[in-house]
Amino acid sequence: MLRGGTSVLGIINFITFLISIPILGGGIWLASRANSTDCIRFLQWPIIVVGLVLMVISLMGFAGACYRQTWLLRLYLFAMFFVVLALLFFIVFAFAVTDRGDGQVVMNRRFPEYQLSDYSGWLRDRVADPEYWATISACLRDGHACAGMRRLARDPNTGMLVPETPAMFYGRNLSPIQSGCCKPPTSCAFTYMNETYWTQNPGVPTVMNDPDCSRWSNDQQMLCFQCDSCKAGVLAGIKKSWRKVAILNIVVLIILVIVYVAGCAAFRNAKRIENDEPIGMARMTKSHPSRFQF
Repeated sequence: MLRGGTSVLGIINFITFLISIPILGGGIWLASRANSTDCIRFLQWPIIVVGLVLMVISLMGFAGACYRQTWLLRLYLFAMFFVVLALLFFIVFAFAVTDRGDGQVVMNRRFPEYQLSDYSGWLRDRVADPEYWATISACLRDGHACAGMRRLARDPNTGMLVPETPAMFYGRNLSPIQSGCCKPPTSCAFTYMNETYWTQNPGVPTVMNDPDCSRWSNDQQMLCFQCDSCKAGVLAGIKKSWRKVAILNIVVLIILVIVYVAGCAAFRNAKRIENDEPIGMARMTKSHPSRFQF
């Protein structure tokens, strides 16, 4: 029968086990299919690891609390300590590699522009690596990342659906992938034909100022998938994903610290029961008791 700190530990670990199930299931689902938003698959593995570790440790803690197995509780506390350290490291790492880089506001545009030079560090080098970027760009093409760019608007005069005007397009709130990969940079000053078809303006010599201007292609399989702005858009999407995962891990870390403290209390309680020590009574006596008794 559970008692004291062990009963609290058992309840907390059972709740932690229930929490680990959707975390693990969500990570496996994300890893089993291509992520057409960021096309970055290594982000799902921390979620899977966290789910598996939480599940195993919660079972260890629950079993140790139920059966008062001190060796199992000792192993549970040892594993929990390293999980807390690993989560703390991941949180610090996630915020450190995503501390730089934001979209740049452009006049008369609702959507921001993204530049690779705004990002730095390990994450940029990872995405900009030619071999790795070939995989990401292929994923973007195969996942039809720009398919959602095309929209129709209703003509107020005829009531028919027609392609949206440039003013409508410039007033849209595009995602980082759409802004960086599905259209040329605004600095190129290309002429808008439709969302994914632009023509060069010969009167504006901006092609040499931005290398992405020469990388743009009206081929719907190419577009700006080889542009630095596309890499920056992917980095912006990764930043949002990593920040969400880091915030989730902060909540998990707080829960694990509470569970770890409860586990320490349960371990001391189990050791007292194993040694037949009284619980809740003073076990220390003075070698020279006072003459005055109250």
